Amino acid sequence: MQKRILSRVGNAKRQGSQSPLMVNSVEKAFQVLTAFDAAHPNLSLTQLCAVTGLPKSAAQRFAHTLTTLGYLDKDPDSKRFALSIKILGLGYSYMRTNNIIEQAAPYMADLSKRTGETVSLTVRDDTEIIFVSRLLSQHVLNVDVIVGTRLPAYCTAPGIAILSRLPRAEARKIIERSDLRAFTPSTTFQAERLFEKIDQTRVRGYATAFEEYYHGDLSVAAAVVNSRDEPICAINIAVSRARFTPAKAESQFAPLVVAAASAISHKAP
Repeated sequence: MQKRILSRVGNAKRQGSQSPLMVNSVEKAFQVLTAFDAAHPNLSLTQLCAVTGLPKSAAQRFAHTLTTLGYLDKDPDSKRFALSIKILGLGYSYMRTNNIIEQAAPYMADLSKRTGETVSLTVRDDTEIIFVSRLLSQHVLNVDVIVGTRLPAYCTAPGIAILSRLPRAEARKIIERSDLRAFTPSTTFQAERLFEKIDQTRVRGYATAFEEYYHGDLSVAAAVVNSRDEPICAINIAVSRARFTPAKAESQFAPLVVAAASAISHKAP
């Protein structure tokens, strides 16, 4: 967790340090908020310091401020901090104000009804993808993946689909700063092989990821682009290896996600 968070913070620093408008105190406050995840739902002040890299006095001030504002809860006995329910308001506001989620909703519903499978919408955040909308199948499939879940872009079908619509130089830079490693025996994690996969996806218009992050997961995705042909999200269908072969999943669902992505793209600004 610490490496992932510090890497994300490091990217923000690199992007913001060149701007005189950067407010460092706001950055540090978000370092504290992003220190919590499923594996670490609550943290002591010492752990907050270790994860964020902040001095103890600074971490204490930011944690106290965020607690006072209602974004952190502090256990009176253990003195450990945790995210509060108020944090959900930020996510809800994003969901209600993001036009692409609203525009994609009917197409996702149609795919879900026609296929009976899990349909998701994801956006890219630097080297990761984030699930921003998800319609679950009646079939059990990665129940730990919910709205807000982050996964590496390089080993997911939505991530590769989005990378394929970026300029090659930009996609290469994203791959080069990704934490490339094998999550399963099927993970494509060698940089040159990933560049080949991105080029192949660019040509055929959709991406596949077969058991590259989760065992038994088969995913097919296509990127949604705006009027400037820039990728803004990806739509994908995911199924279980127990019910589909990779070839069947690709042949059956690739045309559907490509058509849905194209229809959503026509509505994107």
